[in-house]
Amino acid sequence: MPDLLAWLGSSARGLTSAETAARRDRYGPNELPGVRRGQVRRRLVAQFTDLFAVVLLVSSAITFLAYWLGQPRDPATLQLALAILGVVLLNAGIGFAQEYSAERTAESLQAMVPHTCRVLRDGERRELSTRDLVPGDVVILEAGDAVPADCRLIEAQEAAVNNAALTGESDPVARVAEPVPSGSPLQARNCVFMGTDLVAGTGKAVVFATGMATEFGRIFRLAAAAPRQRTPLQRQVALMARRVAGVALATGAVLFAVRVPSGQPFVDTFVFSLGVMVALVPEGLPATLSVSLAIGVRRMARRHALVKQLLAVEALGSTSVICTDKTGTLTQAEMTVVQLWTDGISHAVSGVGYAPTGEITDAGPVRELLRAAALCSNARLVPPTGRDAWRVLGDTTEGALLVAARKAGLDPAQEEAATPRVAEHPFDSARKLMSTVHRDSDGRFFAYVKGAPLELLARCDAIDRSGTKTPLSDAARTEVAAAADGMAGQGLRVLAVARRPVAGPRPSLGDVESELTLLGLAGMYDPPRPEVRDAVDACRRAGIRIVMVTGDHPLTAEAVARRVGIVRERAPTVASGTQLDALDDSGLDTLLTGSGELLLCRVSPEHKMRVVTAL
Repeated sequence: MPDLLAWLGSSARGLTSAETAARRDRYGPNELPGVRRGQVRRRLVAQFTDLFAVVLLVSSAITFLAYWLGQPRDPATLQLALAILGVVLLNAGIGFAQEYSAERTAESLQAMVPHTCRVLRDGERRELSTRDLVPGDVVILEAGDAVPADCRLIEAQEAAVNNAALTGESDPVARVAEPVPSGSPLQARNCVFMGTDLVAGTGKAVVFATGMATEFGRIFRLAAAAPRQRTPLQRQVALMARRVAGVALATGAVLFAVRVPSGQPFVDTFVFSLGVMVALVPEGLPATLSVSLAIGVRRMARRHALVKQLLAVEALGSTSVICTDKTGTLTQAEMTVVQLWTDGISHAVSGVGYAPTGEITDAGPVRELLRAAALCSNARLVPPTGRDAWRVLGDTTEGALLVAARKAGLDPAQEEAATPRVAEHPFDSARKLMSTVHRDSDGRFFAYVKGAPLELLARCDAIDRSGTKTPLSDAARTEVAAAADGMAGQGLRVLAVARRPVAGPRPSLGDVESELTLLGLAGMYDPPRPEVRDAVDACRRAGIRIVMVTGDHPLTAEAVARRVGIVRERAPTVASGTQLDALDDSGLDTLLTGSGELLLCRVSPEHKMRVVTAL
């Protein structure tokens, strides 16, 4: 750790005020570029650069020209020229006012978020604006804090972060202070990043990147550099404007060519041709479109959706494919254990939500299973205060296990006190397991492991049968796998729990996660949001294809998809993250935009980002 601080030119006491000032001059403020006044002016000018607006401006200019050339000058022609110009100004005013209002609303919402952080400066703890952070600053983080910059943890106590802003994955991810193998910064379990939130634990971290040098800044640059695509309505209106302009010019030229040889006065013929050209242009169409889109924006606002551009409303109406996550989007993100399996017997669990009210059918045989699951958890169950309901700090899956343990008559806090934790191997997406080591009252050490059933089963050589350790035969493995598949087929998220004795307080990962004794399975249910089925039915009526993208088991994903109406066919197409890796961009686009029902299962956050990019 001292080497890291020395490399960043810092220390455990943080930076000095003089060094901070020098670095602020060198690196600039810790913020992303905002909307500049010049951009506002360009946004106003952009309202007049649309092809149809240009056609109307040209029509207005031609009408003014016809007025000046006419003898005698016709006041009606001048009124028409002013009316066309007024339509252009009205259309531009509606579009600019809506976009400017939405921009100001977004800035107001942003201003409501506190932009301060706790920093060590000159050895003292201070609360400063996040824009004043510089590389080398030592930041103090607590649960609920927004991470103000890209940081490397130097201290961490049961820390977990929500990386949804960077990866699209909303599940909390454990963070540690220990060194990890080199690789992608986003995969480093000892780093936290700007734009994410600390959802559990505490920590102290040293800043190594600020502003546009952060991972969030990199995403900002990519988004800013992406070419702005025109909406279907823009393309259709531009095509119509070209056709109208072409027909008007051709008609005016033909009339002029026909009337001049017939002896008509040249100026009168020219004015007449200009009038016909202007008459062919539908001057009221842009204003009608803008008013219609503005009404759509207001309707969206009543549904609590902020639309920054009028044309975005029409683009939403042109949607043909929606890719949606499962947890927290289709479901309520409030896990509840509803079934436990041990020694070949299923035990039903009643009650929903995080309130520990409910019963377990024959709770005795599953007490050790739930005790191990509760000890191998970092979440905390918080009782209600005032009007608040029971809630979970940390991972909702672990919270559901704590609730089930209470229903079995266990007190997780007392169990933790009686069997204190001495070591931990946090969950990661490669192992799909989490392990903790505890010391009991007799001084013995035990490892408790929970995670994906197939991954854990592969590391077990025994199974608990009525409290007795029994060798895990092939028939028993088949029985466990069938029980896990049966739960998943009911739409449950399934976790397996195991234990083993270990020699000391700091066993290696290989010693902890091998030769395990399987205690059983826990199946939990995240109920769908009540409004989802109606939304899915509305999308179906509109011809929109819905693709579920989740990291869950295919059976779990299909069961939830059927429950909310995304899947109705007998056998939907199911693709895994491994299969996505084998597809190039064209193949992925074909898969997503094809016909039929599609589920993408067992996909990583990186796969989800690729799907978003493909669309």
